[in-house]
Amino acid sequence: MLPSEQAVPLPETATLEAGACLGIPAVTAHRAVTVDGSPEGQTVLVAGGAGAVGHYAIQMSKLLGAARVIATVSSPEKARHALEAGADEVIDYKREDVAERVAAITSGHGADRVVEVDIAGNAALLPRVVARDGLCVVYGSNGSQACLDFGPMILSGAAVRFFIVYELSWEARQRGIADLTRWMTDRRLRHTIGATFPLDAVVEAHECVESGSVVGNVVVVP
Repeated sequence: MLPSEQAVPLPETATLEAGACLGIPAVTAHRAVTVDGSPEGQTVLVAGGAGAVGHYAIQMSKLLGAARVIATVSSPEKARHALEAGADEVIDYKREDVAERVAAITSGHGADRVVEVDIAGNAALLPRVVARDGLCVVYGSNGSQACLDFGPMILSGAAVRFFIVYELSWEARQRGIADLTRWMTDRRLRHTIGATFPLDAVVEAHECVESGSVVGNVVVVP
């Protein structure tokens, strides 16, 4: 059972499969790119640009007027996926120095907004990529603690904003729902279904997700 306010009607232009991709990832992405101001005119760095949240964050940043979107990825296939979502530049963090590439792409300015999926793993990188007085929005971590270097961070004047989608205010949730509904009605939001499984193969669907072998969402259908 869910509270009725959490049941949001899909636009007529949306399929049930597309609706299954939304929920937590899309609302998380929306909050990440809109909290504490608009990304309009900004350079936005999306960590994990091929992930469910990252893929939406790229699109939403562009829809809301970001000047440039940079995405980090871990393979050529994921680079293509991020570029198709609208990223202007992609950085393969397994093969390239992310900070050096961000500096080169932005002529030393850095990213005005960083959408961070793993603050524990990327804390040391943050002061090297965020612009002066920039913002790092954190929605995930692969560790329970993150250590930020005080000196570089205080000199940059950067802010770090944490949030979890389950604790959003009513106002933030409604803004997200309104934007998502408008974009979907206008067919301006892309959804990627990497694999589809019947309901009686739900175990295989979970194993597919855990394998990390699929780019996009894994959807279970009746």
